[in-house]
Amino acid sequence: MTLAETRTDHPLEMTTAEEVDAVREVLTGAGLLTETVRFAFFAPEEPPKADVLAGASVDRRFRTVLLDLATGRSWDTVVSATAGEVVSSCELDPPVDGQPPIIDSEFEVIEDILNAEPAWLEALGKRGIEPASVRAVPLSAGVYDYPGEVGRRVVRAFGFRQDHEADHPWAHPIDGLVAYVDLTARTVDQVIDEAVVPVPSTSGNFDDPEVQGPPLDSLKPISITQPEGRSFTVEGNRVRWGKWDLRVGFNEREGLTLHQIAFDGRPVVYRASVAEMVVPYADPSPVRFWQNYFDCGEYMFARYADSLQLGCDCLGDIHYLDAVIADDFGRPKTIRNAICMHEEDYGVLWKHSDIFTGSAETRRQRRMVFSFFTPIGNYDYGFYWYLYLDGTIQLEVKATGIVFTAAAPSEYGTEVAPGLMAPFHQHLFSARLDMTVDGVRNAVEEVEAVRVPMGEGNPYGNAFARRRTRLTRESEARRSADGSVVRSWHVVNPDVTNALGQPVGYALIPEGKATMLADDASSIHARATFATHHLWVTRYDHAERYPAGDFVNQNPGGAGLPAWVAADRSIDGEDVVLWHTFGTTHFPRPEDWPVMPVDYTGFTLKPVGFFDRNPALDVPKPTGGHCSS
Repeated sequence: MTLAETRTDHPLEMTTAEEVDAVREVLTGAGLLTETVRFAFFAPEEPPKADVLAGASVDRRFRTVLLDLATGRSWDTVVSATAGEVVSSCELDPPVDGQPPIIDSEFEVIEDILNAEPAWLEALGKRGIEPASVRAVPLSAGVYDYPGEVGRRVVRAFGFRQDHEADHPWAHPIDGLVAYVDLTARTVDQVIDEAVVPVPSTSGNFDDPEVQGPPLDSLKPISITQPEGRSFTVEGNRVRWGKWDLRVGFNEREGLTLHQIAFDGRPVVYRASVAEMVVPYADPSPVRFWQNYFDCGEYMFARYADSLQLGCDCLGDIHYLDAVIADDFGRPKTIRNAICMHEEDYGVLWKHSDIFTGSAETRRQRRMVFSFFTPIGNYDYGFYWYLYLDGTIQLEVKATGIVFTAAAPSEYGTEVAPGLMAPFHQHLFSARLDMTVDGVRNAVEEVEAVRVPMGEGNPYGNAFARRRTRLTRESEARRSADGSVVRSWHVVNPDVTNALGQPVGYALIPEGKATMLADDASSIHARATFATHHLWVTRYDHAERYPAGDFVNQNPGGAGLPAWVAADRSIDGEDVVLWHTFGTTHFPRPEDWPVMPVDYTGFTLKPVGFFDRNPALDVPKPTGGHCSS
């Protein structure tokens, strides 16, 4: 592979198939990619922010985590596709560092491993279940008080009965039974057969017309058209729309990433992504207490991203981008139409009818949409980044798919169908927001309403004020939302002021839903400490990328944000990164079965003093004959 074949013009351009091939060839030539070694992770190794902003020469580097299936050893490796060389390679120490994510090559062998285990077969026989009808679901093991698991690559597996090829097995959990599996040795450590529970017979076949019932044929088609074409332009991965200018990226761990987001030539966010998510379950039963999944860090969930379909996933005048990742063997895999981009109407932008002048003006809001959807096991997640004409940025996550099921009655779950339980759980996401509000020197202020007691200066008790508290060090910047005082966090640039003499800024406006509900002494609390606060602020460090650490699988905890903020660095007028926890607490409903209507969560970044006045005054009046003057 020649340098010319892998060359790109910008360090943040999207990965190409030629670059994946080049990395594989370098690793093979260095003796690192042998017959039993697989790619457990592959993603662009982006240059430090200062190098990109300074326009440094392009050196396309990629980070690979290599896993030897035969020995369980693994290496964190960086390769320069530009220079054609290994830049660094370090072997992981699993008891300390954690394990690489679970990969397809391991998922594929789990049923063979279980069906070779007499205790598993005996448990199925006791229930009258044929092993050939069982779909095994290997799940991340977490870290608990099992000394024999330390340093070993372990998963825990449930079984679900599948009655025929088109049957969705999630409807038929084989409860009271779990197996602990060593993926390297391909053996079963133990089978826990806690209780024989009747397997639910309800149907989960939401795609069966008999289950769906007669179609709702009163709905008429909705057609979204733009007769003069779309308003945005795409050059490579650079997108311009209205006053917005940014780059789009994609990797298998975070999925869609946004880079160098600027409005009217002014930088706002250097890099935005969802850097981690955790799904902690609430059932403490002997077979389920360990259920906690880091879909980003343990499964690299974006490697399963859907190829989006026009008219189903996206509606309108659509531009798609493909995403290139690497499979287990280091071969390029192209996800067609992985990223959907389009603009859509979003109601009224601003409006006023004046009683004195007779003026009546209305402008329509629209937004630019960047999205991708990924299934991971039973759930499907859609990530939608929105840019608005008034300078607002928003992230909306859509959760749908099938709730994880059980059969044993529990006070920690809901019966969603006859004999079918769905345990309570949370979906907690961590957005990494590398801010550059009019430059890299920023500060963060907590802003909230303050009640003013009735008395002197407030004789009728109607007053309330606003309090601003500058967060000066990392130890002060672990914060929780409080809707009772409309708490938000303003990222300001102390060196730049608007026409009113105020520092320019953007506000992070949280939804303020529950953070982690597990006990402070629990294993999942230690491993997903990021999810215990709505906000963390850190000083920018190129190596600090994932809030629960680089290697989450079987990591004992303490990595990521809690380790970084122990340094207690200054964040007042520095290059800062915001880590925002948001998400939902799911008490499943019967209405969530057999497939769950979309549940929504997210946050907003809104300009506060960034502009001198309404930045959307220049939006033209609606046309097309539908708005009368």
